[in-house]
Amino acid sequence: MRLLAVLALALPLAASAQAPPISVEVERFQLDNGLDVILHRDASVPTVTVNTWYHVGSGHEAPGRTGFAHLFEHLMFEGSGHVPEGAIDTWLEEAGGGANGSTTRDRTNYTTDAAANGLELALYLDADRMASLLDAMSPESVDGQRDVVKNERRQSYENRPYGMAFSVLGQTLYPPGHPYHWPTIGSMDDLTAASFQDVETFFQTYYTPNNASLVVAGDIDLTQARAWVEQWYGAIPRGPEPPIQPIATPVLEREHRLVLEDAVQLPRLYLAWHAPAAYAPADAAMTGLAAVLAGGKNSRLYRRLVYDMEIAQDVAAFQDGDLHSGTFYIIATARPGHSLDEIDAVIAEELAALRTEAPEARELQRVVNGTEASFLDGLETIDGFAGKADQLNAYLFFTGTPDYFEEDLARFRALSPRDLSDAAMTFLADRRVALSIVPEGAPELALTGSETAVPLF
Repeated sequence: MRLLAVLALALPLAASAQAPPISVEVERFQLDNGLDVILHRDASVPTVTVNTWYHVGSGHEAPGRTGFAHLFEHLMFEGSGHVPEGAIDTWLEEAGGGANGSTTRDRTNYTTDAAANGLELALYLDADRMASLLDAMSPESVDGQRDVVKNERRQSYENRPYGMAFSVLGQTLYPPGHPYHWPTIGSMDDLTAASFQDVETFFQTYYTPNNASLVVAGDIDLTQARAWVEQWYGAIPRGPEPPIQPIATPVLEREHRLVLEDAVQLPRLYLAWHAPAAYAPADAAMTGLAAVLAGGKNSRLYRRLVYDMEIAQDVAAFQDGDLHSGTFYIIATARPGHSLDEIDAVIAEELAALRTEAPEARELQRVVNGTEASFLDGLETIDGFAGKADQLNAYLFFTGTPDYFEEDLARFRALSPRDLSDAAMTFLADRRVALSIVPEGAPELALTGSETAVPLF
């Protein structure tokens, strides 16, 4: 749950100044094997969450061996040394819970939810796969999940309308060798080529307690929770220190105009710029800028493109900050009879206006109020990928401080209109990637001067 200011909520303009400080009490310690542990008690609902982050994502893969991080997201639910295949789901359902996982460029996370009396079971299941996944893994199980991932890629990328957009954007924004050059799901060729030994080595390198952090949150007894964590995780051997990657700052030397034909009915424009990393200076300003541009029906681009001019079906903007870099996106779908050149011209006008003149104070206050309301709403939940447990892990990963809630919100409360204008001037210049996705056989609907895109992954 990163702060995304996307809603214009009807709150008093003085809400942010009057809001009390936010403090989430945590107990933090580290096991001898290097596992970072965070405990948080919230007894408002009789449920618990075990949330584990492994500090490995698709960006840690080697060129030619992509897709491993996402493959492990699947393998981690197949059983482990003392948990038979299929038992994770069965046992958790009996405990009133469930489990899920997700993969990004920088990390892979797993969340296990259960009724409060299922805490030890949730910890046992999570710890056993950290300790003994390889004991249950076989070439046959890897091949089975390899096929599942390939099918997921077909459904989410190749066979999905506009599905190849972010793969093409990534390969253009980030040069070969950069960890963000390829998509998280990996390439078909790499998934096919991966050997069982490759998969084993990846697990032994990255799925270690000293490369992970664990959050236990909910209706818990802190003393008992700590004892169970030490019991089930403490004997897992420390692994090798993961290799450190030298990562150069990506730079676009010019604008890239590309076109990709797809089985779609309406042309869509994707604009992408390099932007600050997550929680870096100006990250909050870029998030605020996205909200001013396309956060809700009263935003500048939505009002002009969708309502006033009626040349776009929809428009969105967002700041996507990763660990080493970020990307700012504007995405708009043309209405029938209207061109992407028309839409791009309006976007250029609005960006030029923001570079030269700061947004009105009321626009910024709408953003801050919406951000604050969305943020406080997120504190109501513990489980899943939007709850406090996952956010505690995210803060630890990105900032080194699990209880970063007040500092995070303070970034937005401190924004001035000038900050947004400066961010637009600094980051949203002409050096961008402009990708047009158009109906098959209609390349003329792309932005003028576009070259054919060749997906590499």
